[in-house]
Amino acid sequence: MDLLEQLLGAQGGALPRQVAGKFGLDEAQARQAMAQLLPALSQGRRKNAAAPGGLDALLEALQSGNHQRYVDNPQEIERPETIENGNGILGHILGSKDVSRQVATRASEKTGLDPGILKKMLPIVAAMAMGALSKQAASSGALSQGRMGAAPGGRGADSLLSLLDFNKDGSIADDLLGLAKKFFK
Repeated sequence: MDLLEQLLGAQGGALPRQVAGKFGLDEAQARQAMAQLLPALSQGRRKNAAAPGGLDALLEALQSGNHQRYVDNPQEIERPETIENGNGILGHILGSKDVSRQVATRASEKTGLDPGILKKMLPIVAAMAMGALSKQAASSGALSQGRMGAAPGGRGADSLLSLLDFNKDGSIADDLLGLAKKFFK
């Protein structure tokens, strides 16, 4: 199951309903917004994981961040700490507020939603995405191996790398090459 499917279906669809209520949208608009914001977050996460030390940093964040709470308890997105945590995630994976604005603008063009709403939604979606990734990593065994599992050939590394395989072809090399081309045009 990919991150979008996991977020849209978590707790019987409670996350999109919670997002819709928080931002004054209907549920279909919230789902559409989440579907447009998540790919940019996933690309940034993959790019960071491919950088030297990036996989270890991601694994450590997944182990220590208690991010699963955003998926397990949708009301958590109402807390100010969620926005703070989400902004920290965005800073790490997107690098700057300018990139976050660009992501919101592109999503606005595709959804017709106000870019200001999408910009405010982005840290919450980032926190929820990290929660979904944390749940996936935990269920695949990547987190149970600890940092040692991220060593080459470790079961945790294999599980986490499979989560980074965007096109599910068994290799992240082509995915990372595609990302590099996008970021270094």
